[in-house]
Amino acid sequence: MKAMNLNELSDKAYKIACEHGFHDTELSNEHCLCLVISELMEAVEADRKGKHFKGKGKFEMEYNRYAALVEETKRFASAFEKYIKDTVEDELSDAVIRLLDLAGLREITLGLATKDINDSIGDMAETCKDETFTESIYAISTLPARYEGLYDFATTVNDMLSFIFGLAKHLNIDLPWHIEQKMKYNQSREKMHGKKY
Repeated sequence: MKAMNLNELSDKAYKIACEHGFHDTELSNEHCLCLVISELMEAVEADRKGKHFKGKGKFEMEYNRYAALVEETKRFASAFEKYIKDTVEDELSDAVIRLLDLAGLREITLGLATKDINDSIGDMAETCKDETFTESIYAISTLPARYEGLYDFATTVNDMLSFIFGLAKHLNIDLPWHIEQKMKYNQSREKMHGKKY
């Protein structure tokens, strides 16, 4: 897996969310986690519909088309919407970005997810091998309820991230690449991405 610094990504996700009005109102941890879980449920719906990313080749070909004639931001958005948006990979990226944003908001150091990340993710991927996609998503979604009273909030956020990266590894999804593309796409979107919250 591509090397990444989750704490730097957290700072970036939080900054983008602030710039787009997502933190203009104080929100509870439960509210934020519910939005993470909603992204995980959207990943289940995408899987049910067979919406999976078909590879970087077509995306890059579309993105690089008409480079001399069309503004870069428009070309990227068009290619993203055509080949990535609303796929399983996109929705898993959204869940991670929301967790990264939450870590930035609550000033959580992502030490557990960063420390020996490849070993940790490998262990999490191993737990997914005997589960269906929906069973893995259920396990991730219920971590906050199962951890309540046992672990602190930072541990919950770190473990949810580790499990999502593990699931992505199990599915051979290049999640860091997808997160990078989604963050780039999010930077050009309207306030609150056109939503109420």
